[in-house]
Amino acid sequence: MSDDPRRELAEFLRTRRTRVLPRDVGLEPGPRRRVAGLRREELALLAGVSSDYYQRMEQGRDVRPSEQVLDALARALNFSAEETRHLHTLAAAARTPARAPRHHEPEEVPPTTLRLLHTMTTPTMVVGRFLDVLAWNPLAGVLLDEFARLPRAERNLLKLLLHPEADRSCADRTATVAELTAMLRTQVAADPSHPRGIELVGELAVHSDEFATLWARHDVSETTRGRMRLDHPLVGELTLDWDAYPVPGAPGPVLITYTAEAGTPDEERLRLLASLLTTRA
Repeated sequence: MSDDPRRELAEFLRTRRTRVLPRDVGLEPGPRRRVAGLRREELALLAGVSSDYYQRMEQGRDVRPSEQVLDALARALNFSAEETRHLHTLAAAARTPARAPRHHEPEEVPPTTLRLLHTMTTPTMVVGRFLDVLAWNPLAGVLLDEFARLPRAERNLLKLLLHPEADRSCADRTATVAELTAMLRTQVAADPSHPRGIELVGELAVHSDEFATLWARHDVSETTRGRMRLDHPLVGELTLDWDAYPVPGAPGPVLITYTAEAGTPDEERLRLLASLLTTRA
């Protein structure tokens, strides 16, 4: 992770420019192309800015693009809504003068949220902005039994999947790691000086080549919903949908709840897991 917001903005634009093929935006590829994706001058033309101005942006120099310029670049690069928001976040950080590091309070789960958590009849947990699992209800504890046994400092969704001893045969593991890395990138961009984000990215980049490669792609994703597949030792294979709901208060933790589609074997297996929990109790 770069400490310079302008460099982060530059690298994000560069990675996205090199992924767009000329034919994707109505340009003829032409012979003897030596660059992957669009050339800088081609993107500048599509966005309606000068080649020199865009080049300075991608070099991380002191330029302060307007909202209109950012939107034009996003349109030219066929950005998703998430990528567009990320671009504006990076540009805002690049425009903001450097400040002294501010104090960050540890993420806490409000008592009312803890009470709500234990009334949920589906596996539910509270996940911090940097993917640390802060709390969970009993059914989530049974669903993710091995994870719940870890020390608090190790209870991180991405860290667990990237651990050298993690089960690499897990269905959708590669896609899940990529998705979680993109979520982490979004959160780090929103608060690049947060010590937990800096610590986690640094640790993962040093110990995981897979993470370092994914991090360099500058993919972004927001924590909203997804799907998880796992092979549980008690009930077998489960495919569950998850949805994330912001916890009231300061931006950060979200409540993630897992559900199975009605009338499917997954729903039956989830009910079986709940009954086994009741039997244990």
